[in-house]
Amino acid sequence: MSATAAQIAQVRRMVNEPTDDTYDDDAITVYIEASAAIDERGEIPWTWDTSTEPPTKDENETWIPTYDLHAAAADIWTEKAGIVAVDFDFDADGGSYTRSQVFDAYMKQARYYGARRKAGTITLHKMPKEASVLDEDLSN
Repeated sequence: MSATAAQIAQVRRMVNEPTDDTYDDDAITVYIEASAAIDERGEIPWTWDTSTEPPTKDENETWIPTYDLHAAAADIWTEKAGIVAVDFDFDADGGSYTRSQVFDAYMKQARYYGARRKAGTITLHKMPKEASVLDEDLSN
């Protein structure tokens, strides 16, 4: 699994980080790879190895590398917002400084890209499992 140079460049544009000053390619790659998605054949990026305790994730060899770049961008914008969250508004020397607007703008971008991330699914299992009508018929 590895993000391509084109994907890194696209995320860099999405998060307004044209240089390596804050986020180098390795850091952006970590965000991209953390946003691995189901490929076009329905394969998930990992499989569970239940022979270990606790079970571990193993790389799925049949998975075609597919990443959710919008999810990666949303995560980066959220982190950037966290950095400026401590900024506060103040008045000094006849000027009014509203530094909190930066946080609001970053969170707006995080919501924008978060709303465009790929849809996900989960499987719920009811516990305890209810007996079905078929189970009752088979026992008679």
